[in-house]
Amino acid sequence: MAHNPPGPEQGFVEVETVLDERHSMESVTDKISKIPLTPTLPRPILAVGMLALLLLGGLLPSVVILLVEGTGVWGINQPVGWGFAIINFVWWIGIGHAGTLISAILLLLRQEWRTSINRFAETMTIFAVTCAGLFPALHIGRPWLAYWLFPYPNVMEMWPQFRSPLIWDVVAVSTYATVSILFWFTGLIPDLATLRDRAKNKFVKIGYGIASMGWRGSARHWQRYEIAYLLLAGLSTPLVVSVHSIVGLDFAVSVIPGWHVTIFPPYFVAGAIFSGFAMVLTLSIPLRALFGWKDMITLNHLNNISKVMLATCLMVLYGYGMEIFFAWYSASEYEGYMKFNRMYGPYWWSYWSLILCNGVIPQLLWFKKVRTSPVILFFLSIVINIGMWLERFVIVITSLHRDFLPSSWGMYYPTKYDWGLYLGTIGLFLFLMVGAIKVLPMISQFEVRELLHKKQRKH
Repeated sequence: MAHNPPGPEQGFVEVETVLDERHSMESVTDKISKIPLTPTLPRPILAVGMLALLLLGGLLPSVVILLVEGTGVWGINQPVGWGFAIINFVWWIGIGHAGTLISAILLLLRQEWRTSINRFAETMTIFAVTCAGLFPALHIGRPWLAYWLFPYPNVMEMWPQFRSPLIWDVVAVSTYATVSILFWFTGLIPDLATLRDRAKNKFVKIGYGIASMGWRGSARHWQRYEIAYLLLAGLSTPLVVSVHSIVGLDFAVSVIPGWHVTIFPPYFVAGAIFSGFAMVLTLSIPLRALFGWKDMITLNHLNNISKVMLATCLMVLYGYGMEIFFAWYSASEYEGYMKFNRMYGPYWWSYWSLILCNGVIPQLLWFKKVRTSPVILFFLSIVINIGMWLERFVIVITSLHRDFLPSSWGMYYPTKYDWGLYLGTIGLFLFLMVGAIKVLPMISQFEVRELLHKKQRKH
């Protein structure tokens, strides 16, 4: 006997559940596939799309003027040779970490609560890496020659300098992006076939048919799909650790005070997972309210995400404490002054703001009422993402602007082109997310149906 989908009066789902079992296979498919197959979107989503276009309006002139004039239009100077480009690169890469962690590691660990959130986490990962990739490409000054960074056969007898952190970033990020796209697209194939079969418009049906690559749902297809999906999950898992470890090593291999510490790779990974899960909450909470997904993205999902964020918050706080310890224990006057300057120098506001956003306010996650309150979690996730951006600002700027030689000290002030590029990538990210919501199922239909089948068999 088919179950009726829960109505508005049945909207409350217990914290311990990961899916409302009153759904049927058909109601799950209807609810998820209705969004990409409906010509319109809710007005709040369209408003976000308009905001994204407005922000994108600042991206194009910022890039064009940069290409014409050079990186001098940015606020970088001597001694601050790294500015917004590196800050935002590290920030965007961190945001992309949660998608791989949710999709790959939790899949291998057979965690059921990943099912309803893995699709848009994976989508978020790809778009975040896209935004991140813009910054190092533009930062090299001649982005049209960026292909020189790859070890390709050429007649100029040039070969990349593999001791350069820039090359490490190129290899790590390109590998991460490639595997993430393959993993994301492989998981989409069965759902694209469902949209193909349910589409009424001829051109839409053809489009989804091409994208689904001839999927028929046969036993052979499912067998090969399961093998490929697990192999890609296994490939993705070490990337969670390796990619941001390499980004951390960009700093750690230098001799700059505040950077030359061995804790940076694990510290950066923990911070990336922290900010990535915060972005998952920033996206999932409005979507579950707008599309009525409270019976699929339940309070249990929010609770589990909050627990991961709390654990990584404590790891990040440990890193902050170790930075203070290293500055004292090293007995280096440069390290000691660097930490003093971060706390009480001209950029003191950024240091104490990041401690407030990343260390103090997230302690609210110890309380279950906070972990299961969508409104509080939404604002908390925004605070954490602001704090993680400030962390990258503090690491980059305060370590460079007062280096070893006092006569070379200087201040860093971002220009309108720095802000235009940064806000433009936020607009690009939001615009791509709105487009994905319109054309793709943002919850994995077949995985939710499989989970529903398991739950119903238990009863």
